Amino acid sequence: MSGLNLAQIKNEIVRPTLDYLGLGGNAAVNLLTGTALAESDTTYLRQIGGGPALGLWQMEPATHDDCWVNFLCFPAQSRLSTKLEAMLAPDLPRQQQLITNLRYACAMARIRFYRVREPLPAADDPAGMSQYHKRWYNSPLGAANALGNIPDFKAAIAA
Repeated sequence: MSGLNLAQIKNEIVRPTLDYLGLGGNAAVNLLTGTALAESDTTYLRQIGGGPALGLWQMEPATHDDCWVNFLCFPAQSRLSTKLEAMLAPDLPRQQQLITNLRYACAMARIRFYRVREPLPAADDPAGMSQYHKRWYNSPLGAANALGNIPDFKAAIAA
């Protein structure tokens, strides 16, 4: 076995983090769990090959900053930004916490998906989740493979 235990990631990190944000539910929990598996195999904290992505959810610093500058800074999102700020350790920059702070990294990945207007796929649809992940979290040029990552989302649903 490599990486962290997927059921523990799902039930000890993802579910309580999303519930705390008020952005939970089985579809969101399975999507975020599958995203961690597809992005890092729940093993890597820095992108292999020297890329910029950080943490289990492999969020790029530019994406992280965009979430704050173009979404979380607005008064309509003050409830979410207050909750996110409460998760932060006071001794590290926010971007660094994508590596060191699992709750914060998970929450920021959820914020990235929350900004999408398209509804989440059904909680038991691994193909739909993999396609959603590729379209809205990765990019057309990114390494994610919507077909190849279906087993990751199946494992997330089963965990």
